[in-house]
Amino acid sequence: MAVAGRVFVSLDCADAMPLAEFWAAMLGGEIMFTTATGTVGVRTDGVWLLAVEIPGYSPPTWPEADIPKQIHLDLAVGDLETAVVESERLGATLAAVQPDPDRWRVLFDPAGHPFCLTTVTPPDNPF
Repeated sequence: MAVAGRVFVSLDCADAMPLAEFWAAMLGGEIMFTTATGTVGVRTDGVWLLAVEIPGYSPPTWPEADIPKQIHLDLAVGDLETAVVESERLGATLAAVQPDPDRWRVLFDPAGHPFCLTTVTPPDNPF
């Protein structure tokens, strides 16, 4: 029996709306709600993302561990180069360190969270 029926991924940030708009555009989702306390909810076909404003937020310093990443997203893409270009157009920044650039690319969202674009996916991937 499942304990929960829905997953929300919460991303801490300094400014919730730009982060929510970025992820809505990246994942083809839509902003569904905002709260007075600085949370913006984004619904996509695959997952709910919440951008949550945190006072004094500092982004991870990946790959250094001064401020470690607590979570990151891996996004399956059909064409790595095209996905990188579109991600940057939407506001992402390509990381200087790329451990395996032929298989995946590390980028940062507007709040500094690292995420990966990859063509290495499970066999049931629709791409």
